[in-house]
Amino acid sequence: MLKLSPAAALASLIMLTACGPDPAPEPVEQTIVREPGAAPAATAAITDKDTSTSLMAEGKAAFANCGACHTVDKGAANGAGPNLFGIVGQAAGQVAGFSYSDALKASGITWTAANLDDYIADPSAKIPGTAMVAGAVTDAGKREAIIAYLESTAAN
Repeated sequence: MLKLSPAAALASLIMLTACGPDPAPEPVEQTIVREPGAAPAATAAITDKDTSTSLMAEGKAAFANCGACHTVDKGAANGAGPNLFGIVGQAAGQVAGFSYSDALKASGITWTAANLDDYIADPSAKIPGTAMVAGAVTDAGKREAIIAYLESTAAN
């Protein structure tokens, strides 16, 4: 058995503690090769739920501008515009307690996603004589998100 002096033992101990584990390896670029005709490697897919949740979140943010006049909470009072809770699929001009323009009441429109998209894009072009002077959301993606958000409010 080898006998070390206390100073040599301490020096050996210090040197051993300095060795420690190997540092973490650097990231390595990898190329995946597959045989022709073989199925691609599985990847994390974006689900329809992820997409719709994201779209509704965008819609809620975009609807903030609309919220100056409209509400979307079930049973909430109308503002300068009608409460839009459950509006998708409903006939235009039918929210109880709101005074609509004659043009909107006579439009005969059902608020489908397509009709809402046209109306939000340019209210007076869709329904000449409407009292809604705001709106005109020119960004198709924002309109899609707003409509998804409106659809989601009735579903919850």
